[in-house]
Amino acid sequence: MADFEALLFEKNDGVAKITLNRPDAANGINLQLAKEMMQAANAIDDDPSIRAVLITGSGKLFCAGGDLKSMAGADSRSALLKEITFYLHGALSRLARNNAPVVVAVNGTAAGAGFSLAVAGDLVLAAESAKFTMAYTAAGLTPDGSSSYYLPRLIGMRKTQELMITNRVLSAQEALDWGAINRVVPNDELQAEAEALAKQLANGPTQAFGAVKKLLMTTFSNGFETQLDMEANFIASMTTIHDGNEGINAFSEKRAPEFKGN
Repeated sequence: MADFEALLFEKNDGVAKITLNRPDAANGINLQLAKEMMQAANAIDDDPSIRAVLITGSGKLFCAGGDLKSMAGADSRSALLKEITFYLHGALSRLARNNAPVVVAVNGTAAGAGFSLAVAGDLVLAAESAKFTMAYTAAGLTPDGSSSYYLPRLIGMRKTQELMITNRVLSAQEALDWGAINRVVPNDELQAEAEALAKQLANGPTQAFGAVKKLLMTTFSNGFETQLDMEANFIASMTTIHDGNEGINAFSEKRAPEFKGN
């Protein structure tokens, strides 16, 4: 396991918890944090005992986006951003392709890449006090971190255009109403509720969750018959592993299933 400084990485009861841990810099994403995100994603991908992921931030903010101060002093800002996005995007891709569902607990403001990171989760909970803003164009920049992929799919093109061009700030309730997140939680209950959800998912049918993630990833690019073929192949494949058969047997026997993640 790699040594982490810009984030905290914990594993308990099948849940890997990633906590962005640069509170003095608003948990801004610099090169070190991006690299450590990739290391954490690789560790998760290599450990089949991890069956759910929880991402949150330390301190009062979730993530204020890219660390512009670190970019200001770079010899080549372009080269630095290419390196940061190489690692950050690699981490997001690895987590998206992994079977483990990703829960994001937005404990405060999510701006720029913080907003992008939030909506990349499979299930997103936000504290009542959380705020969301794209913020990129306010600094003369453009979105990264997958928001240009996820937001149009989640909330539609018109709302995405408004967020990315005007940098409108959404309250947690507005983000919920727009469909960008799943749930708003009282501030003092956020971590407990997110951890309970992640633990619940970690006890679920991990392979089926992974198949759902793969199906939804392709639903806007595949043709109808192609998507039907994927559905048929995935549901049939679930009956070749423990959890699919356990689910069928448990239903037939009128008992709760005991999933093992395989």
